Amino acid sequence: MAGLTCLAVFTCGPAHAQDLRNGGKLLLTNGVSTIEGSGGGGLATWSTIAGNATQEGIGASAHGTIIELPDYNWTSYGVSLGFFDRVELSYARQNLDTIDVGTALGLGRGYTLNQDVFGAKLRVAGDVVYGDALMPQIAVGVQHKRSSDDAVVAAVGGASPQGTDFYISATKLFLSHSVLANATVRFTKANQGGLLGFGSATQNNHKPQFEGSLAYQVSRRFVIGGEYRTKPDNLAIAREDDWLDLFAAYALTRNVTVTAAYVDLGSIATADNQRGGFLSLQAAF
Repeated sequence: MAGLTCLAVFTCGPAHAQDLRNGGKLLLTNGVSTIEGSGGGGLATWSTIAGNATQEGIGASAHGTIIELPDYNWTSYGVSLGFFDRVELSYARQNLDTIDVGTALGLGRGYTLNQDVFGAKLRVAGDVVYGDALMPQIAVGVQHKRSSDDAVVAAVGGASPQGTDFYISATKLFLSHSVLANATVRFTKANQGGLLGFGSATQNNHKPQFEGSLAYQVSRRFVIGGEYRTKPDNLAIAREDDWLDLFAAYALTRNVTVTAAYVDLGSIATADNQRGGFLSLQAAF
């Protein structure tokens, strides 16, 4: 099937091998960049490998993301490399501006929590688009996270400022229905994704969490969908809620995609009802 490409609403026909080597993935099937830098949706990791290159090339992507919430401003940026549509290496920097909440917590107004995320992913079976219609692409991955705020992590009861997540993802595009589905199981002990450290004195084990995505391709360039992500609740001082979003992604060109979403991140560090807007720009090659 490597000699096929699909246009418009997944109409398939012959493709030139050179096109496949030079960024030949179907438009939007590589996903976008998550807030943790890996390929996927905005909040949920997928089994897709970053970049536009197929199994005959090396691809790359870079992203910048802004999330505006009532009591916080979130930004992240990062880069990913995809090798032969098999291996992905990624890095992301996350920043959470606490605005007025920083004053209430004794950190000072506008105190910013920071975290670095280093990731690796390996596709172990299947293909997102081709092959058996019911067999998904499956990947396993790891993300090592390092908070830059050791004192804050200790103050809220986090056991450590750094930790490692492990996950397995399954992703499939159902061509006849223009629908993409993803399910990920993540083993983690991260507090607020790691920005408030990892574990606590009473809860310091990796727990399985679910990340799900469902997307519909309205046209060749336009996709809508939603995501849901569960999270552990380790800290007594700061209750955690699950995350969800409703998104729309548009491919401005073959290399540039913009994603906008409504996000509900629940309670973050004593501030409830953190709902707002998500905007991300990705360049992929």
